[in-house]
Amino acid sequence: MIGIIFVAFTLRPAITSIGPLTGHIKEDMGITNGLAGLLTTLPLLAFGLLSPFVPKFAQKFGNELSVMVGLIVLGSGIIIRSIDTITLLFSGTIFIGFGIAICNVLLPGVVKQSFPKKVGLVTGVYTLSMAIFAGLGPGLSIPLAESLGLGWQLSLGTWIILIIMAVAFWLPQLRQKSIPKSCLIQKQSNSPIWSSSIAWQVTLFMGLQSMVYFSITSWAPEILLSRGFELAVSGWMITLFQFSGLPANIIIPILADKLPNQKGIALGIGLVGLMGLSGLIFSANKGLLTICMALLGISLGSAISHGLTLISLRAANAEQAANLSGMAQSIGYLLAALGPLMVGLLFDLFHTWTIPLIFLVVITLIFTVAGIGAGRNLYVLQEKHETLST
Repeated sequence: MIGIIFVAFTLRPAITSIGPLTGHIKEDMGITNGLAGLLTTLPLLAFGLLSPFVPKFAQKFGNELSVMVGLIVLGSGIIIRSIDTITLLFSGTIFIGFGIAICNVLLPGVVKQSFPKKVGLVTGVYTLSMAIFAGLGPGLSIPLAESLGLGWQLSLGTWIILIIMAVAFWLPQLRQKSIPKSCLIQKQSNSPIWSSSIAWQVTLFMGLQSMVYFSITSWAPEILLSRGFELAVSGWMITLFQFSGLPANIIIPILADKLPNQKGIALGIGLVGLMGLSGLIFSANKGLLTICMALLGISLGSAISHGLTLISLRAANAEQAANLSGMAQSIGYLLAALGPLMVGLLFDLFHTWTIPLIFLVVITLIFTVAGIGAGRNLYVLQEKHETLST
């Protein structure tokens, strides 16, 4: 359990710490908003491209060693990205995505295998752990870069310390080699799970809420700067955004595990998110904007933990959970990767944050509808069996 928690600590700060430093990186490297958006988009593309192959890798080498490989790749990416050249900046970012992808896919399977009767509770614990350092990342970025004089490169590079700690706590797991049946995954083209409507609804919910989350994480500091916030304050506003969702990270999975269906949870997540986005569009009041960032944090903190819980709840067994996890995290994160890039390109095109924020409103509406569908009390493929029986 301690190993799971420390691995979870590493899965977000390498990405979330980028947002407040975007201005420094653009100025130093001479890149556009669109290219700067790639610094968040590339890891998500890596998630999507690598996720379908991770279960097969774990089947061959075991969950424990595979997670360790993910941590090492992630740490290598952090170091490479911190070297002051544009090629290594983007190359390291891709490695970061690959490392996180391995751990992202395997942790739900590890939880399903090790804690089959406490999926909601344990999922809540590790999503809470993930969110804590996701929140610390953007808040510490500017103080590390400016107050300590490290610059943006070493500010991003300090997260290697967290990787070293996670590796140390995961090392004892290498004494065993679990290759559960849950790691077995069929080829995408032949897998029946890809024909399940519930599987697609889980995937859309997972992917589109992640699109909004990573877009806000990447661009909210720039949006808040345009509303009159100071740069350091805007970084801590992202920390507020992240920490506002902490209670939901642990409450929502437990609640979802106990309810007969999860439709109401998805509806609540969507409504709170729409309130937060509306405030960013229509208000210039700093107090109200602070409340809106907290509302977005509650909504999206609930959404990520709910999405991970749905992967387990909609699966009848461990093998289905592996297939659904691979699908949701591959297609889902490919969709999510479009968010930061689209927001940056829309701002470059229209020179206002209103249009990108309206785009995120539309995405929120879509993932809410998908979440309501995914909240039906059915397993993937069960709806097909019921239709055939009828």
